[in-house]
Amino acid sequence: MDDMMIVAYDITHPRRLQKVAGIMKDYGVRVQKSIFEVGVDPLRFQQMRHRVERVIDPKEDGVKYFALCPKCSDTLIALGVGSEQFGVGEYLIL
Repeated sequence: MDDMMIVAYDITHPRRLQKVAGIMKDYGVRVQKSIFEVGVDPLRFQQMRHRVERVIDPKEDGVKYFALCPKCSDTLIALGVGSEQFGVGEYLIL
């Protein structure tokens, strides 16, 4: 079973931003412009993280990975635009 995770990033250069977004699309679903929800096992998480680390400039860019516990990921609160794309009981977006 994959672990649910929220990935949020702030990338300063457009080319790196595009590359990071492309990597994230390989692993999950975009829920906002710079926020993805991903379901990954530990090995796929390490692969994803390694790919991102090879692209970003750590002096200018930031990426944060928020793990969702199984109990938390069973709850969904989504409001406004895009909220209809989520299935009940599958996601928690804070």
